[in-house]
Amino acid sequence: LQLAKDLMHPTLVAERQRHKKKRLVQSPNSYFMDVKCPGCYRITTVFSHAQRVVPCGGCSFVLCQPRGGKCRLTEGKTLYNHIAQEPELIQ
Repeated sequence: LQLAKDLMHPTLVAERQRHKKKRLVQSPNSYFMDVKCPGCYRITTVFSHAQRVVPCGGCSFVLCQPRGGKCRLTEGKTLYNHIAQEPELIQ
């Protein structure tokens, strides 16, 4: 009798959909990211689940707003994820 799924070797998609404590190896859903301000081009490190408004250190422009879970980046910000290291433009 064989199982339909291999429990010892789950796919990456299946592991990301699971709860953070029920994965094969526990890992958090949160991460740190570098956000570049469009006004002064200063890079600020922001936590993905920030619970307060994060202003830019140079020009006091609001970089992200808290939204209950993950924080929402304001439009026009360039995001550098600490894991991927690939820039994304947030629209």
